[in-house]
Amino acid sequence: MTQQYEYRLTRIPAPPTFTDARSVIIPDAVMQQRLAALLQRMNAQQLDYLVIYADKEHGGNFEYLAGFIPRFEEALLVVSVGGSLSYIMGNENLKLVPFARNPGTCLHAPIFSLPNQPMDGDQPLHKLLASCGIGTTSRTGIVGWKLFADLALFDVPTFVADAVFQASGGKQRVSNATGLFISPHDGVRIRNRAAEVAFYEYGANLASGSLLNALDTVEIGLSEKAIGQRLAASGQPNNVISIAATGDRFSHATLYPRDKLIALGDRFSLTVGYKGGLSSRAAYVATCADDLPAQVADYLTRVAVPYYHTVVSWLERLKCGITGGELYQTVENVLPKERWHWHLNPGHLVADEEWLCSPVSAGSSAVLSSGMLLQIDIIPSVPGYAGCSIEDTVALADAQLQQEIAASYPQVWQRMQARRRYVEQVLHIRLHQDVLLLSNTVGYLRPWLLDKTQALVKAAT
Repeated sequence: MTQQYEYRLTRIPAPPTFTDARSVIIPDAVMQQRLAALLQRMNAQQLDYLVIYADKEHGGNFEYLAGFIPRFEEALLVVSVGGSLSYIMGNENLKLVPFARNPGTCLHAPIFSLPNQPMDGDQPLHKLLASCGIGTTSRTGIVGWKLFADLALFDVPTFVADAVFQASGGKQRVSNATGLFISPHDGVRIRNRAAEVAFYEYGANLASGSLLNALDTVEIGLSEKAIGQRLAASGQPNNVISIAATGDRFSHATLYPRDKLIALGDRFSLTVGYKGGLSSRAAYVATCADDLPAQVADYLTRVAVPYYHTVVSWLERLKCGITGGELYQTVENVLPKERWHWHLNPGHLVADEEWLCSPVSAGSSAVLSSGMLLQIDIIPSVPGYAGCSIEDTVALADAQLQQEIAASYPQVWQRMQARRRYVEQVLHIRLHQDVLLLSNTVGYLRPWLLDKTQALVKAAT
């Protein structure tokens, strides 16, 4: 099977990493462009107001305009089609509103505060919404974080939805407007400008560098915690739970790294994500197939090589202008779902969230276009075998966007070019000119985690 796919396990240098990357502040002009684009969409949808919900786990659409999330509280951002903004905040986030990237009025809703905090000044939420301008003839959209086919469904707390219904004169005047932000066809957040690509490259670089650092540390007898510590970087907030798990995962319902020690032949999983990128690996704690139980000794040819071939095919197919359905079919052709049992979308969009939405599905007509950030996310499941995973983040960029990145963010551009040289010259993967690499570890797979020197490589042609 190795010959069929023309891949071999080869001693190669590890990918370059960049520990001195500086974070990027998104310019005021770009924040204003975000709001302007949303107002255009509101007008096209004949919406008078948007009520954007946020909490710590579901703050991306709020943060897209505000520049911050309400941390441990809830919040609403009310946007009028005329461009006025009102921030409705709990006790401990009122102080953030003066720093909002798109300024607006600050209103106090103690009901969003933590349990048993003072309720001084509390008033019904529907009255606060009315003070923002929402009236009984308003056409109002609620923005949560899910895309429902039924636009009369809402994924915000009932007390929030009921207040919007009351302020707007009834549920019949309210719709789910989350798609304005994250529809895989035309959401305002799915395509990024040069500054946004540079902003998210910081997180993808951080995640992939941390992951490689952790991979280099894997040794028999070390604890999951010792490896997990390597995933923490620069005090930045993770956008997913970090994974450093040896052997069977989730025992005792534990999601986080434990004191469990790594043993020879263990399955091993690593995942870390920051804004703009996640990197993940799954393989065996081994130096070669001889270290594995007999029943999975063919892991390399049975799982790793076919999976790696699929990732290479995904990367080499990717370019601006193809549909999500075409990329899906590329995966289905080389790794049929019926045999390999993957069930999620083989690729999705990335932003502040690890999973923004996905244009990649069977028959999808969503066009992959310049400015999209995509995560490779193909997860085969072969009974009895460890998983295999090399999730990383790439971008699509036409010539104009590439020129803008190179001119405005030369260090980001230089890192992208160094990654491309590695993937093309060392791994022999042929990337379309539209593809930019945000992660350092794109296409890099070590199937044996105790051998830090060898990885799968496509045969040179």
